[in-house]
Amino acid sequence: MKFYNLLKKELTDITKQMPGEAIKVISSRPLSPEEAIGRPDRSDYPLLKGKEFMIEAQFRGERGQAFTDMPGNFEGTITDLLQLKLENNFEKSLFIACFNAVMRYFGRTSKTIHCKDKEPKACAEMLAEFIEKHYHRPKIAFIGYQPAMIEKLSSQFELRVVDLDRDNIGAKRFGLTIEDPEKTGDILKWCDVVLATGSTCANGTIVDFLDKKPVVFYGITIAGVASVFGLSRFCPFGK
Repeated sequence: MKFYNLLKKELTDITKQMPGEAIKVISSRPLSPEEAIGRPDRSDYPLLKGKEFMIEAQFRGERGQAFTDMPGNFEGTITDLLQLKLENNFEKSLFIACFNAVMRYFGRTSKTIHCKDKEPKACAEMLAEFIEKHYHRPKIAFIGYQPAMIEKLSSQFELRVVDLDRDNIGAKRFGLTIEDPEKTGDILKWCDVVLATGSTCANGTIVDFLDKKPVVFYGITIAGVASVFGLSRFCPFGK
């Protein structure tokens, strides 16, 4: 909980000078797959298979999003948000989506809205170029399941993939066996660099990947967190 307590303190600090409780209303709702990712050129994204969901928060006209496996609705004030105990993935992802929206409103972060249509494929291609440029053919621990990225990276680099989805664990994908999270410690010892989904900050597992190996977080969920902690983030087509 120390991680989330730090975020709550940040949220308290950046909103404490706002006049009037009434204007601090925030709301959130789950998005349909098409709202979240449009119509990409492949159908195996977890969003399209109902394996995960996108929750979107709005604050003073600005939007923030977060991936989750436990979607739901919320409307309340910053005070209400700060009082959440963050004991389950719904509350954690709700907090992160709202945090992203508030951070965006104050100009503290950007790219809090997911890319759509052909952009996820282009993102994967750019990620491979980014890794080659900055890490020169590393062994990669890939945390999460983003099929376009995994397919592209596995064709160029040594790659091991960990995912929480029980339907993926043990399955062959793009010539790789998706591994159980129990193998994470071994994979972190093996790799040179970690590519981790930003959704790790919405389920609390982010702390498993900090201060161990060089780590790059991908996606929109991590937007506000990356800005606060100075984390490396890859999200070229975020809005």
